[in-house]
Amino acid sequence: MINVEITKKMVFYDLEIKFTIGKEILVIQGASGSGKTTILDCISGIKKPDAGRISIHDQLVFSSQEGVDISIKDRNVGYVFQNDGLFPHLNVRQNVMFGIRSRRLEDIDYAEHIMKGLGIIHLQDRYPKQISGGEKQRVALARVLAVRPQILLLDEPFSALDPKTKEMIYQEFVEFKKLWNMGVVLVTHSVYEGNLLGDRILRIEDGKITDEMMS
Repeated sequence: MINVEITKKMVFYDLEIKFTIGKEILVIQGASGSGKTTILDCISGIKKPDAGRISIHDQLVFSSQEGVDISIKDRNVGYVFQNDGLFPHLNVRQNVMFGIRSRRLEDIDYAEHIMKGLGIIHLQDRYPKQISGGEKQRVALARVLAVRPQILLLDEPFSALDPKTKEMIYQEFVEFKKLWNMGVVLVTHSVYEGNLLGDRILRIEDGKITDEMMS
């Protein structure tokens, strides 16, 4: 269970958000500049709220009242950005394995399981410049999942893909999410994408939740 109750002063408005998410996919939608990415950044620790609290599976990772602000690396949060962020000098396998701190056989086997599930195991010896945009996004997702995060944050991860590749990724996402045992927060502009992939949808405007619905 992830609990978020935060406020943060923005340029044109004050972000005031409160929600709880279990082992489901929560979609956050809204216009550009409405605060969607800031919410993800606060959960991950990239940005610091002005006030409030964030807990991930009963671990308090931020609390303004109690003076708690756990570092990014210790929050065990997976974050996939719109830009895949792959290391160009590492091949696919090395990119996926990059975040794994140990080299235990079970962790390596799990990472390979993720690559097989996302259909990229055959690309493991190639470099980012040698694979397509859709394949890069799958590698980025595999890299995050390989470290077994407690929560997965996705910020417009499919927006740069062409329509045909999007549909292929959507189907893989729907199938693969059945194996995930975590909460997922997906930021997307696409109503179709939100309805297809999400379990619950929050719409926000100027930093406030204006509507909540089941997908």
